[in-house]
Amino acid sequence: MSETAVRPNEKTVPLMPCASVENTLAFYEALGFEATYKQSKPYVYLALRWSGFELHFGPAPKDLDPAREESGGCLVMVDAVAPYHAAFVAAMRRVHGKVLSSGLPRITRYRPGASRFTLIDPSGNSIIFIQRDEPAELEYGGSKKLTGLAKALDNARILREFKNDDLQAFRALKSAVRRHGADAPVVERGIALCHLVDLAMTLGEPTDPWAADLRALELTTDERQRIESELGHLPRVREWLA
Repeated sequence: MSETAVRPNEKTVPLMPCASVENTLAFYEALGFEATYKQSKPYVYLALRWSGFELHFGPAPKDLDPAREESGGCLVMVDAVAPYHAAFVAAMRRVHGKVLSSGLPRITRYRPGASRFTLIDPSGNSIIFIQRDEPAELEYGGSKKLTGLAKALDNARILREFKNDDLQAFRALKSAVRRHGADAPVVERGIALCHLVDLAMTLGEPTDPWAADLRALELTTDERQRIESELGHLPRVREWLA
């Protein structure tokens, strides 16, 4: 092989905007990342490493608004996402005393069996951890094999896990509960209402309408256990069903 030939041993490293050196370092170092390089002058540059991957950060545009969460992002392909989520959640609890699940920065919830989750950092960058064998095709709008409230629940799952769009998931579920709630099995209604309570809390919306409807459901012990089993990733689900 010629010495000038391209060799397939490349390595790509994402370079994302950094709105605040201090906030970026505080967030990632709390998660266990190591800063292998950092400077703020004559320009911002940070290099961070965790396990086998690296994230680099450079100057942010003057008009960058982190709250829009459109700053930058990267995909981290892994064999299994659950251990990564568990490690970051444990670090957050250790440092902050809680999981950062709303606002900036935060980590999205992880549903058992899900194939991805997202870290959103203080600059509004999204670091998306994806399982390598994740299904290649998704049906936005809900699986065609489902109908009514079950289809809306599937759509909300896709919106939350794959598009990181809690607001659209909230709107879709509100509409679906109004249209299909009365005819849906009580377990589906309970699951939908739990999701609405959780989404309302995440978005800073009132939870009372959905919490009241949830408390009004007449659930058998088996039905309550089925809801808890489906929503075990929501830490307060038992409280909501009490």
